[in-house]
Amino acid sequence: MKILVLNCGSSSIKYQLFNMDDQSVIAKGGVEKLGMKGSFLKHKHADGRQIVFEGEILDHKSGIEYILGVLTSSKYGCLESLEEIDAVGHRVVHGGEYFASSELINDEVIDALVKCTDLAPLHNPPNLKGIYAMEELIPGIPQVGVFDTAFHQTMEAQSYMYGIPYVLYEKYGIRRYGFHGTSHRYVTKRACELLGVEYENQKIISCHLGNGASIAAVKDGKSFDTSMGFTPIEGLVMGTRSGDLDIGVVTYIMEKEELGLKSANTLFNKHSGMLGLSGVSSDMREIEDAKDSGNERAKMALDIYNYHVRKYIGSYIAGMNGLDVLIFTGGIGENADTTRAGVASELDYLGVKLDESKNNGFRSEGVISTDDSPVKVVVVPTNEELMIALDTEKKVKEHVKL
Repeated sequence: MKILVLNCGSSSIKYQLFNMDDQSVIAKGGVEKLGMKGSFLKHKHADGRQIVFEGEILDHKSGIEYILGVLTSSKYGCLESLEEIDAVGHRVVHGGEYFASSELINDEVIDALVKCTDLAPLHNPPNLKGIYAMEELIPGIPQVGVFDTAFHQTMEAQSYMYGIPYVLYEKYGIRRYGFHGTSHRYVTKRACELLGVEYENQKIISCHLGNGASIAAVKDGKSFDTSMGFTPIEGLVMGTRSGDLDIGVVTYIMEKEELGLKSANTLFNKHSGMLGLSGVSSDMREIEDAKDSGNERAKMALDIYNYHVRKYIGSYIAGMNGLDVLIFTGGIGENADTTRAGVASELDYLGVKLDESKNNGFRSEGVISTDDSPVKVVVVPTNEELMIALDTEKKVKEHVKL
């Protein structure tokens, strides 16, 4: 079975084509600057060949037409025809309370996604555009929606409810939804495979650390709690997002700086976090370099970052009454050994024993805790695209059986 995975953003479309017989990537790439001057498609074949196509790519439909065209191109492609694509899997950011698992897309699912647009106004509309485009370009092809929020639907009210009037939850669905669910689901399962332990009998904390960052507590194979909330701004200090913030601070700054809602939203989402604290960059590598050069604000920002990660880990250990596996993933989690050390080295009293010799320079998949560590510390590169492909394959096969 060949499955095309699409991740449609507001100005980009990322794609990967999988051969599910061996879970290999046949080709991958993306459209950038969609609808803007200088738009282009970058395509990479499994054999290493790469090509960049520049052109006027006005919308998601034309962007996907470009993708399908290059996949079937006699010169650059890897398919004889579009009939070789058996199904399409879509990354969908928000499924609200409608979806606790991936779903085969039909009119009912689309109606629910439209209703979720208010919850993710920047993300769900382009996700839907990708679905509509595939319906037009390859009529009748099975499509599956894989929702970032679905994994966290197993949380109980103690984890997802806010201390606001209950009527606001009933009217508007205001609650913690959490994000990065596909990543957390993939890495927690993969870590248990590496360790040879039963997924449904573990207490796991997954740290997805990238420009956007979240932590998930997974107990007995189900999401128990997670740091992102109603929106992705809550939780950890991130690249440009503030993370947890006193609501009084928000209203105070809005009053003093005479900011409207749009400007305040931009301030806390685009100009805060590590960028705002360090004054250097949102890129952890550049902040590390600045710290090494003696920049005190960069050092402060890194200390704050590591502390907030440790604080969430500690709270989730308390919530689950223990911990068996600690996972680092995401661009920072997978590559920044100094961040992993800054977080894990001060958790030894909780049974986390980091092996410095294993951690230093580690950029792969594996265990970086000592052999006698009660809590296993694991680095797992995330693979959301493969998770989407696996879910798509499963849902399509279930549908065929029906």
